[in-house]
Amino acid sequence: MSNQPNTVRIAVVQAAPVIFDMHATTRKAVELIQTAKGKGADMVVFPESFIPAYPRGLSFGFTVGSRTEAGRRDWQRYYENSVAVPGPVTDALGKACKDAELYLSIGVTERDENGLNGTLYCTNLFFGPAGALLGKHRKLKPTGSERCIWGEGDGSTLTVIDTPFGKTGALICWEFYMPLARMAMYEKGVSLFIAPTADAREEWQSTMKHTALEGRCFVIGCNQYVEKAMYPADLACYDDLKSQPDVMCAGGSCIIGPMGHYVAGPVFGKEDILIADLDLDLIIRSRMDFDVVGHYARPDVFRFSVNE
Repeated sequence: MSNQPNTVRIAVVQAAPVIFDMHATTRKAVELIQTAKGKGADMVVFPESFIPAYPRGLSFGFTVGSRTEAGRRDWQRYYENSVAVPGPVTDALGKACKDAELYLSIGVTERDENGLNGTLYCTNLFFGPAGALLGKHRKLKPTGSERCIWGEGDGSTLTVIDTPFGKTGALICWEFYMPLARMAMYEKGVSLFIAPTADAREEWQSTMKHTALEGRCFVIGCNQYVEKAMYPADLACYDDLKSQPDVMCAGGSCIIGPMGHYVAGPVFGKEDILIADLDLDLIIRSRMDFDVVGHYARPDVFRFSVNE
């Protein structure tokens, strides 16, 4: 008999960072972790690039063939508020996890911990209830104009961590449109599949449902809720936001079960914490007739490898 618990209580945080302020956003994250613990959470999930912000709507002065000095100043501000891994921010998040005795998944913009290069990464961090940083995943392919601000991760951070509730891992946003990236995670045995995102479209909900059905796993989608008024008005490229709507990201956070049905959410139009008790026995029952890396696989026909 397995010693794995039959349920896990997940808290999905749909909130806005204190945009471009690493320290204030870290404090907000710690407060939200404490709030989630008060709701009985075993695991807390935050959105993509929560610290210091997903820089939606900003160009950083990039155009084809040229950059602007004002954009470089904003990019430096973003860089200086990005997270060294490990470093003081990870120490604070680890302490919050230890105090609350829970697991944490949180998106950050990561910079080299030694400050030796100028490359940033869109990264998801995992912490355990002892306060340790258990692993990280760097986004393999930034989407569209994200490529101007984030470098590419590699196969060494296709991370899955062992928890009492099953194997837990994440892909970030449109990595879920990369079939081979999903397959890599399925082969690692992911059963709690975390999806930090910046995509608030209705179509994204279909992606979450498809992944849950395909992987016969729980999919935990987590997005920010952001209004234009939350941006600091002293950004050098603040005028980039003139054409943006008042609500720049409406959310859409959700939890989908392994048969493709909503367990919680989606929630739009506000900051919120979704709480759900996941019946882990559903994972095995759902795989009776479809197991993407088991009886429904054909390794004699298809070959798959990952460069880690």
